Amino acid sequence: MRIIVTDPLDEEGIEELKKDFQVDVFLKISHEELLERIKDYDAIIVRSGTKITREVIEAGKNLKVIGRAGVGVDNVDVEAATERGILVINTPDANTITTAEHTLAMMLAAARNIPQANESVKKGEWNRKKYMGVELYEKVLGIIGLGRIGSEVAKRAMAFGMRVIAYDPYVSEERAKELGVELVSFEDLLKRSDFITIHTPKTKETQKLINEEAMKKMKKGVIIVNCARGGIVDEEALYRAIKRGDVRAVALDVFEKEPPGKIPLLSLENVVATPHLGASTREAQKRAALEIAKEVKSALNGDFVKNAVNMPQVPPSVLSILRPYLNLAESLSKFSAQMVEGRIREIEITYRGDFAGMDLSLVTTSAIKGLLDPILMSPVNYVNAPIIASQRGILVKESKTEGRGGENEITVTLRGDDEISVSGILMNGEIRLTKIMGYKVDFELTKYTLVTKHLDVPGMVGKVGTILGENNINIASMQVGREKIGGRAIMLLSVDDPISEEVLEKIREIEGIEDAKFITL
Repeated sequence: MRIIVTDPLDEEGIEELKKDFQVDVFLKISHEELLERIKDYDAIIVRSGTKITREVIEAGKNLKVIGRAGVGVDNVDVEAATERGILVINTPDANTITTAEHTLAMMLAAARNIPQANESVKKGEWNRKKYMGVELYEKVLGIIGLGRIGSEVAKRAMAFGMRVIAYDPYVSEERAKELGVELVSFEDLLKRSDFITIHTPKTKETQKLINEEAMKKMKKGVIIVNCARGGIVDEEALYRAIKRGDVRAVALDVFEKEPPGKIPLLSLENVVATPHLGASTREAQKRAALEIAKEVKSALNGDFVKNAVNMPQVPPSVLSILRPYLNLAESLSKFSAQMVEGRIREIEITYRGDFAGMDLSLVTTSAIKGLLDPILMSPVNYVNAPIIASQRGILVKESKTEGRGGENEITVTLRGDDEISVSGILMNGEIRLTKIMGYKVDFELTKYTLVTKHLDVPGMVGKVGTILGENNINIASMQVGREKIGGRAIMLLSVDDPISEEVLEKIREIEGIEDAKFITL
């Protein structure tokens, strides 16, 4: 597979990708050239410079993954990517500490007039009275957006002795208490804060959130810091508020238009500005490059990625519980897909046990992914799996039943020209099949499995084992399930090496063998 990188990326990230893929770097590529080149690539990695428009996405006939080395995805048409089943991945953790530190630096710079005083001294002046500042100690800091960066800013602000309040409709009271932060309404935050810092994405809801009306409700002499996204603060309204004396000082790392040029706001002495440096540290650049490299690699290999912005988002505490079941559901489905004959029209995933109240949509998607993986030539991901299933006319069903003791169990049933049902549990981190096609078993699922349907007669195990031994295929474990003595039975053999079609045919020719299939996970 091929990856194109169109914005500067730390060399360690590039080298990580080159271990498995062909990587081409085209910095400062024009939109027209990108439209021409993108058709040849499976993934593209950008920062904030390259615009991934709908036009680019539609031109990327082989495109499977868009990687953004950074937090925001303003420069990516996520809706268009989702429609095409393309994963959009970012690195929200890589810049967290760096941006939080920059926020505090900007806050201190604005409070103590550091840039202005620095410039004055360099001119030969010594005007201490003019640059009198204010302390952070015992001041109220209002944080808009108590996510990753906002939380880190809160911790550092409290170390300065600040009292921290926050507005974030998506954060629970419990989480706020853990941080030592008081959750308040937007109106209360505006009225009570001596300093206001913004750490929310730019959306329709947050566009010009800090506008003329909001600034009129703020405490007189407030200091505003924005290291999040340009456009959340109305720059024209901010200019007027500073001129009126309502806002004491402002520290901006981001602007509505970047670069902003000579806008009126930047002509004011009490405005501190930096050119979008929030993520600009050596450590953050390296982290972002390595994180996006690993995530894109996982995505292209069809593995789970934690930072896909266009798939169901699961809180880390819930994901830690669900993650083992993602693998269980995918493995059961992949196993079933190689057992079933003919076209598949329906997949049903049944959850039995302590799953009540849990959102299992991601686990169900993992099962769909497992179904499609053996069928399709290219990797299936958590975004395109439901889309591909729908396009192929495969109905997806999900149901839950209460368990009565024992382990949580998942059953995958495939229906079409044929029907097969496979159940499994997790035991000490291992996947164990508990039922297959109605036969009760207790079998650890490994990479290679031979499955036979046969008559329950003496010597069957020996005959199959002999053929495998003659072909230097070692048996690791075995399990037989039957309906009754002398009836039909099923045998599962875990083997160390792949079984060729020629060997399978020899096994199928054994008297009493109805069918034999080799399953690879």
